[in-house]
Amino acid sequence: MARALLIVLDSVGCGAAEDAGAYGDAGSDTLGHIAQACAEGRGDREGLRSGPLNLPNLFRLGLAHACEASTGRPLAGVAKPAQPQGRWGYGVEVSQGKDTPSGHWEIAGCPVSFRWGYFTALENSFPAELVAGIVKEGSLPGILGNRHASGVAIIDELAAEHIRTGKPICYTSVDSVLQIAAHEEHFGLDRLYALCRTVRTLVDPLRIGRVIARPFTGSPEEGFTRTGNRKDFAIPPPQETILDRLAALARPIVTVGKIGDIFAHRATGVEIKPFGNAAMVEAALEAWDGLPDGGFCFVNLVDFDTEFGHRRDVPGYAAALEAFDRLVPHLEAALRPGDIAVITADHGNDPTWPGTDHTREHVPILAFGPGIPRTPLGRRESFADIAASLGIWLGIGPVGPGRHW
Repeated sequence: MARALLIVLDSVGCGAAEDAGAYGDAGSDTLGHIAQACAEGRGDREGLRSGPLNLPNLFRLGLAHACEASTGRPLAGVAKPAQPQGRWGYGVEVSQGKDTPSGHWEIAGCPVSFRWGYFTALENSFPAELVAGIVKEGSLPGILGNRHASGVAIIDELAAEHIRTGKPICYTSVDSVLQIAAHEEHFGLDRLYALCRTVRTLVDPLRIGRVIARPFTGSPEEGFTRTGNRKDFAIPPPQETILDRLAALARPIVTVGKIGDIFAHRATGVEIKPFGNAAMVEAALEAWDGLPDGGFCFVNLVDFDTEFGHRRDVPGYAAALEAFDRLVPHLEAALRPGDIAVITADHGNDPTWPGTDHTREHVPILAFGPGIPRTPLGRRESFADIAASLGIWLGIGPVGPGRHW
């Protein structure tokens, strides 16, 4: 019986979507602009990387072809192979928004038809009654922040005051999120998680997609660092996903990274959450090695987004892509006859774009495995085509409104 491995390269978009202008993202292109920067030397960093974007394995599977099909432009400095060795195409998001839950849910067969709630005011972002509820229900002396901010910057700015006062740092962005940063030792990690669970219930009526715990450590003297103990508290998908279908049929499921958080831990099977892209790929391969026939492994690699996209770090993003590319042969070697692997993304986060937020983009779709035909996938009118296709592959029938390959 077939198995399926689905890897989401968080934020690795491949060109602005047709409706990107409505999100302020017309002209964004995560992979295209990274390649351009690398070709021009702006992707160089001493001791890290230099030269044109070097992704020989992903290009061999069709990534450069997918990018060019999406934008109509070749990737700068890249010589794409004449005949890709995988099935390649790109997906168009039909869900509203450009955040992680909508992208992942649609990939899993559940496009988002409702409008997310947002905190649009740049300052004093949260309604007064919500702030009062957070303070009361969380037994807090108050909150800090209450504005749109970069997580790294606002922690650097307010961490010392947070330690002194015991007030957590609350902030948001253009995405449907409320993020709470607190020191793991001075505030307490378990206390932070409990606070986020409380706030999750308070923002449910506002249709806020995620409450995110952002723990950090450090001191004013030595500086502060976010840790790998981030936890997302998301609303559950409103309809069936491929995970639900598989769980109902008692199929083996392994989820790696923040997949469990994104799907509110519903039908997410055995959850594995190491820290860092390399560790997550290693954990996925170890789980895959023991995954029975008919099993499904769903992986999110978040570093592209959190460590490099939001921080607008072009050399770091390019180096992370190249590091993942070196792992692709290990993924291919782990596939046996009947298996399929799909590499895709959930949105963009163009590190050359103004601001620090996600960008509304198409996403690449690469499918490969022993005996997989090398015909193009073309333009897919919904990310949900992935769930429909994997459902057919796994013998459970198409899931969601997508069209299977």
